[in-house]
Amino acid sequence: MSGMKTKLRRLNYKMRHDFLTVENVVLVLAILLCLVWTYQSIAAMSRNWELTERLATERKSLELLGVEVEAAELENEYYKTTEYQELLARKYLDKKMPGENMVIMPENSEKAKNKYEVAVTEEKKEKEYSNFEKWMLYLFPNY
Repeated sequence: MSGMKTKLRRLNYKMRHDFLTVENVVLVLAILLCLVWTYQSIAAMSRNWELTERLATERKSLELLGVEVEAAELENEYYKTTEYQELLARKYLDKKMPGENMVIMPENSEKAKNKYEVAVTEEKKEKEYSNFEKWMLYLFPNY
């Protein structure tokens, strides 16, 4: 039991005189302050980065909304023109200008409607390649 007390006293003495000196305490506090300062700096930079990205996104959306508003205003101006009103009258009311003749065309037959769809689908079938073939064409154009 006395051996244990002696070891504890020696440990207590070493802690007080070797490890817990004023210089060591100041050094540990300085290191802790540097770590806290570094962490807070990184957190502030991260927050600034996020805010900058959000600001850029908001500016882009504001610019897009401005363009949409301009487009809507131009569209409204177009709807007020006599040209548009004339086109609507021709389309929905079957009106015509003096001296014009109106020709009513029959509806297209199914054969006429599907005339060019067959050619497009055949071209698509020819141009469909597997992923490997696409890579080969990309890497070796003469493949």
